[in-house]
Amino acid sequence: MTDIKFGTDGWRAIIGKEYTIENVARVAKATAHWLLKRKAKPSVVIGYDCRFGGELFAEAVAKVMAEEQIKVLYNNTIATTPMVSLGIRELKADLGVVITASHNPPLYSGYKLKGPWGGPLFDDDLRVIESYIPDNSGFDFDAYSLKHYIDNGFVEFADLETIYCKQVEASFDMEAIRNSGLQFAFDAMYGSGQNVMRRLLPDITFLHCEINPTFNNIPPEPLLKNLQEFSEVIRLSENIDCGLAVDGDADRIALFDNEGNYVDSHHILLLLIHYMKKYKGADGKVATAVTSTQKIKKLCKHYGLELEIVPIGFKHVSKLMQTENILVGGEESGGIAVQGHIPERDGIWNGLVIWEFMVKTGKSLRDIINEIYEITGSFAFERSDLKLDEELKQRIVAKCKNNDYQKFGPYTVKSIDTLDGFKYYFNDDEWLCIRPSGTEPVLRTYAESYTKEDALAILKACYDTIMQA
Repeated sequence: MTDIKFGTDGWRAIIGKEYTIENVARVAKATAHWLLKRKAKPSVVIGYDCRFGGELFAEAVAKVMAEEQIKVLYNNTIATTPMVSLGIRELKADLGVVITASHNPPLYSGYKLKGPWGGPLFDDDLRVIESYIPDNSGFDFDAYSLKHYIDNGFVEFADLETIYCKQVEASFDMEAIRNSGLQFAFDAMYGSGQNVMRRLLPDITFLHCEINPTFNNIPPEPLLKNLQEFSEVIRLSENIDCGLAVDGDADRIALFDNEGNYVDSHHILLLLIHYMKKYKGADGKVATAVTSTQKIKKLCKHYGLELEIVPIGFKHVSKLMQTENILVGGEESGGIAVQGHIPERDGIWNGLVIWEFMVKTGKSLRDIINEIYEITGSFAFERSDLKLDEELKQRIVAKCKNNDYQKFGPYTVKSIDTLDGFKYYFNDDEWLCIRPSGTEPVLRTYAESYTKEDALAILKACYDTIMQA
């Protein structure tokens, strides 16, 4: 029996090993049990991504839920996670299940749960669902077809793509984007964002917009190292104004300028704040995770916006968005949400905000970034994950807890933030963060400075210091 645990963003496991029909059914059974304790006649939206067996696993969840007499609103083709989250809200459902492993390597699949507000389910609820997972599902998958449950009225099809497209058309000046004369490109990374983008903007340049469950052996995470081909396509084209890339379930984002230069999530957060406040006249609080750029603080101060720093994990931003007026919220990994949408990461939505920004102002992406630099100054960010044996990792963490690190090479620590990990400030613009993984023998290290070379120098000084533990 597999011991199933929810991580920061659902349960993920290797397909055919821990991730089996039986184990998925066990989780679905626990989810149904939890849901029925909360409501007499609940409904659930179910969607799946492009990974191997996605439809098979989603159908298993639908059958288990329907057998428990829960109304299932089933999207029977690929769907992005934000499409499922929006669908929950628009269809007034009580829960959402997404069969996806997001940006993980192709061997993995996963099971995400979304609340009725259209964002991540709370940790407390996930822990309760975990406690309900049975040793076996007791479910006979061959007893009835999905059609049986459709005929009985417990399963009906939901067109999440149409729901999402209607929301986009109502929220953006899509005709202006389509007729702007600007040339845009989209890389789905073989993920579930491909169909909806073809429908919204059929005339742009598309890359990796076909079904390939192996993802061409590149994890569908929108990092520069995974997007070299997209960068090269833009660079060689000489007429693409901006490229948008999203991860496997399209909730994370990366951008490229017209020269094929990678634009990371820190810059995207600044772009969104700048556009929403200065050009659209919107207002509200900004919420970002502890490893986001310090330039957000400067931009918020410039515009008189309140800034709240939260631990890493988009769930913290999502929770704030349900009770407060959040203008922009997000984190370093590319998960970002904006006012006027669901409390959920949405790479496509945020990309359209930036494209609308370019169309409405007539400015290039690089022009807009330079406009922000005039307020905040330029910067660079680097991250590296160190794989260490657990004993060394724990010695380093113990030294961090004891405040043993007061210098990293030439960098003297001025202050330390322990909200999530250990963030060492050297001055207003330069910092280092060390965060231990709770599940792997890994230390995550982050650095910000004035240039890429400077940020890498901070990381090197960090390694030279901590490896002596």
